[in-house]
Amino acid sequence: MKVAIPHWQGRVSPVFDVAGSVLVVEIEDGCEQQRWDVVFGVDDPYKRAAQLAQTGADVLICGAISCPLEMAVATAGIEVIAQICGSVDHVLAAYLDGRLWDGEFRMPGCCGRRRRGGGRRRRGRW
Repeated sequence: MKVAIPHWQGRVSPVFDVAGSVLVVEIEDGCEQQRWDVVFGVDDPYKRAAQLAQTGADVLICGAISCPLEMAVATAGIEVIAQICGSVDHVLAAYLDGRLWDGEFRMPGCCGRRRRGGGRRRRGRW
């Protein structure tokens, strides 16, 4: 599995739509195998989603994301976990441990409902 996290100064980038790069982490049996950085060269949501899909990412963990970009990423077959903040390493560890949905990683202003998974609205954990 590959997890993509847009980042800025060691933290999850606050807005994926304008993030300059994304960290892609390959995970096997719950352990990190390798990581690399991908620089985005496009702003168009569909081209950005296509560039992300070319990394082989299965999951995108990000902060805010516009609806058109979220839909484009989900259409590319990538699960979107949005409205997440924190240091990249802590967020990744929390995701691998199943703790990402703890309140600690919610973006400020999140009011108990979270978008997760390609634009679908879910209630419960958030």
